[in-house]
Amino acid sequence: MSYTRKVQPNGIGRRRVGRPIDNGAVSVRVVEIEGRRTRVREAGDPTKPPVLLIHGIGRFLEDWEPQFERLAGDFRVIALDLPGFGQSQRLPEPMSLSALARGTLATLDALDERRPLALVGNSLGGAVAMQMLALAPDRVSRLVLVNSAGFGPEVTYLLRMLAVPVVGRLMLRRPTKVGVKHIERALYADPALATPARVAHALQIARDPDVATAFDEIGRNLGTVRGVRSAWRAELLAAAAAQHRPVLIVWGDRDRILPPQQLEAARVAFPAARTHVFRGAGHLPQIERPDEFADVLRAFLTE
Repeated sequence: MSYTRKVQPNGIGRRRVGRPIDNGAVSVRVVEIEGRRTRVREAGDPTKPPVLLIHGIGRFLEDWEPQFERLAGDFRVIALDLPGFGQSQRLPEPMSLSALARGTLATLDALDERRPLALVGNSLGGAVAMQMLALAPDRVSRLVLVNSAGFGPEVTYLLRMLAVPVVGRLMLRRPTKVGVKHIERALYADPALATPARVAHALQIARDPDVATAFDEIGRNLGTVRGVRSAWRAELLAAAAAQHRPVLIVWGDRDRILPPQQLEAARVAFPAARTHVFRGAGHLPQIERPDEFADVLRAFLTE
């Protein structure tokens, strides 16, 4: 049975939280925030310490699938499709890191999770996590950056091509199975992990014209054909580092999206941070090294 409730915490506005629905192997909820649909997944005891998992650009909460069963015994685990991506509707404003961070904070309010929580961000999700720390430091207890954006200009040509006038928008608006499979395989050191099911799901999401528009906007906001813009990176790193939270930075040493050499820049930005390298893993070590990833994450979160 569906149900609704009206709340107005922190001036964010009316929300409606829908019934859990079964999406194949993943049980999710749809949270409505000021008329905007957001898809979330939760696991674990809601009284335990909260952990928020944030995916990367053009991705979705399924990127954290292996971690739910591994972390749910110790934490309240929350993941979401960021506004404008996956099956979540965008905010009614231009796509930016600030918009994504504020939309994520609003989602946490809708879930009645207002405790300081650990943010775990992969790729663009790492930049979103840092932006959340800068905007609302009282909401963040720890920061975990997984192959995170924000530490260098280098990025795969697959993303730089999207900034090419006409060509990029055509690629986004007319995704093909071959193209999506190529991108999916680039995420892993072991291309066999780009399974038919994963490719099919990524293709389904990519064919949503709203996702294409969101991808185009945030991509042009943060990067160019030459790579990731420097201005927002410098501002964001300074703002996040000024908050002095415990930080863990991890990377797959065979990442073909954001080169693992950027870990050195991350160590400079956060000199007190713990670091870990996943050997033989690509851009999604939470999938390629699920047990090792969960062990490293749990050790940091429970120390």
